[in-house]
Amino acid sequence: MAKRAVFLDRDGVLNELALNPQNGEHESPHETAHVRMMPGAALAAKRLHDAGFVLFIVSNQPSFAKGKTSLENIHAIAHEVESHIRATGATIVRAYYCYHHPDGTVPPFAGACRCRKPKPQFLFDARDEFGIDLAQSWMVGDQDSDVECGRRAGCRTVAVANRLSAHRRPGKEAPTILALDLADAAGKIIAAGERPV
Repeated sequence: MAKRAVFLDRDGVLNELALNPQNGEHESPHETAHVRMMPGAALAAKRLHDAGFVLFIVSNQPSFAKGKTSLENIHAIAHEVESHIRATGATIVRAYYCYHHPDGTVPPFAGACRCRKPKPQFLFDARDEFGIDLAQSWMVGDQDSDVECGRRAGCRTVAVANRLSAHRRPGKEAPTILALDLADAAGKIIAAGERPV
């Protein structure tokens, strides 16, 4: 039987965006010391897990391609965030990270790729490997690119209203649901159940 999934963007949904003093922008953390989980995010993931959803992380991580941090740091940060989720008893079945960026300077991660959101390739990969019913699944993120990714894969979508990424939500993509944070999103996803929305 096909399974329902929730695909979680990471930065701004699971963990807080970190201030980069070099450009004054809030973006993904560049070292583990800067990892701060969003309040209630880990327990919200556990709530979704307990409701029967298969959990995935789908995240663009271009900082190495842009020369901002090392690939080792990116891997360590991923482990740190995922460990907070797993500590609740929730299972992250697979974390899909795209390390590319079209404006990158570090080969082989510079240039176009098949996996960077809003491309839905990782969601298709999860569908094919884990038997996911994308029509009964959700993509949760804090940017229009997350919503577009989910829509293109045939998922329902949630836009999380993180104030630090508001400029990345100009409203070109209309989500199925708006949420204040992942805890709010989890409640709304579970309440939606199997109803068409």
